[in-house]
Amino acid sequence: MGMKTEGLIWVGISILILYLIWLVIKPVLSPIVIALALVYITYPLHDRLSRRVGWKKSAFALSILLTLISAAFVIGFVLWMSDVKYQLIHYLDAFFSWLQSVTVSSQTVSEALSAVSEGIGTRLEAYIVSYTYSIPKMALEIFVMIFVYYGVLVNADAVVEEVYSLIPSQNRAFGTRLIDATKSTLDTLLKSWLSLSIAKGMTAALGFWLFGVSNVSGSIALGVLVSLLELLPLLGGWMVWVPASVYLAHSSGSALGFLLGVYGFTLVSPLPDLMLAPRITVRKRGLNALISLIGIFGGLWAFGLVGIIVGPVALGLLSTVVEEWKAAMG
Repeated sequence: MGMKTEGLIWVGISILILYLIWLVIKPVLSPIVIALALVYITYPLHDRLSRRVGWKKSAFALSILLTLISAAFVIGFVLWMSDVKYQLIHYLDAFFSWLQSVTVSSQTVSEALSAVSEGIGTRLEAYIVSYTYSIPKMALEIFVMIFVYYGVLVNADAVVEEVYSLIPSQNRAFGTRLIDATKSTLDTLLKSWLSLSIAKGMTAALGFWLFGVSNVSGSIALGVLVSLLELLPLLGGWMVWVPASVYLAHSSGSALGFLLGVYGFTLVSPLPDLMLAPRITVRKRGLNALISLIGIFGGLWAFGLVGIIVGPVALGLLSTVVEEWKAAMG
């Protein structure tokens, strides 16, 4: 048997092994990606905590905290998610209807907005329904997420060393740039843009519930809408809390409406943006907002929830590859 034939056989075997691994990982890809993202976010905290209690105890404590948060999420999901789904779709329909009324009166724009509205509603409903009737599936994914989280966190340094060791020596500079580009994208996406948007959504949901704008499920739906709007350029959570303040002023008195307005301005938008922008602005991190937007929503459309992470990272890597190619051509 010639060396060429033997090489082709090993290539075929490798492809088969990779395919089998993909079939094994595919059902639990989402919790694995989420676990890795959580490790990246919480590693600085883990590093500081480990200096006091030890490396393994720190990883165990953070894993227990993640377990408690996940259990609370499952309970909340069971209690409220069905109602949240319908209310969120209702709010999205209302938002897109309003957007159509204030945009340029173009048939093309109107049809595009209608298609986006229907597409988001359909995707959202299908995604939530797939979990609503499969709580054991969710519990299994949470178990995998926590297991991966602890395993990677407790072996974080070894994992990093292994990743760098896989870079071929002749392409080490290029491989390092790809890793740096991934870190830069994750820093911007997870530690600033996405984290801040989720924090604003949670703050807004709490405010809507405390001020009596809606019940728990309705407030959660409004909070999700705030998070989505915070991801969009030129838009923001003010597009939700301003109408809510007006509604509250008409229904429950101007004082409550004013207080909700102060709450929204101070804790949702735009004051947090003005205060935090110099520290975690997207421009400072060098991540193009339009590319990030395409990555987030394109990834969400293609891969589901984990696409919020996978999409921008993939486009960030593509940008690095293009820059490397241009440098090589020049």
